[in-house]
Amino acid sequence: MRSMKAIFTKQAKDMIKNPAVLVMFIVFPAVALIMTVFVTIPENEYFSGNMFVTMMASIFAGMGLITSASAVVAEDIAGKSLRFLIIAGVKPHQYLLGTGGFYLLAGAAASVIFNLIGGFSGEEALKFLTIMATGLAASIILGMVFGILAGNQQAAASLSMPVAVIVGFTPMIAGFNETVEKFAGVLYTQQINIIVNDFSAGLLKPLLVIAANIAVFTVLFVIAYRKKGLKG
Repeated sequence: MRSMKAIFTKQAKDMIKNPAVLVMFIVFPAVALIMTVFVTIPENEYFSGNMFVTMMASIFAGMGLITSASAVVAEDIAGKSLRFLIIAGVKPHQYLLGTGGFYLLAGAAASVIFNLIGGFSGEEALKFLTIMATGLAASIILGMVFGILAGNQQAAASLSMPVAVIVGFTPMIAGFNETVEKFAGVLYTQQINIIVNDFSAGLLKPLLVIAANIAVFTVLFVIAYRKKGLKG
């Protein structure tokens, strides 16, 4: 518990010093607010009231934090922080919860802002915040996997960005292609897209699919942590 708290505090301090990471939690809600106020609130037959809120929220949860999380872990490897943590006995789950937990908390705060902009309440708000939290968790863990595998920030960006684009935009393509839609069903990003665009949809199946994604990503992270962590 003490190790996780120390890692959590370290990541909070590091994010404050790193505008490139910090801006991720600001720019998506800001764009959603600006587009909602100036494009959808005025009478507009082409855009629904919360179109940009749900669009930016799903992109933020589905792909926005993959590259950020990978960069954070890669920085820990490049700066030898991860190596020292492993030597000190920090377990994979402790590093995952300490680092990932902080970014999940920051992402949850951004999700609340999205919710306020969208004006969701009751069951809609519950579904929105639940799917955002689980989607963010999947994105963060996936990004941390790439950070471990890459070993440095430049390689992490090169490795994580294409994957972030694929998982982020596949649900959009799936809306126009049945073959892609069948494949997209196993992706956590597709499940985020389903709920944020239709609050009447059932929540259980999307949560189970996202949980399966999280389980796979966590296993990959633990393997990578144990095999590559001391090589940094």
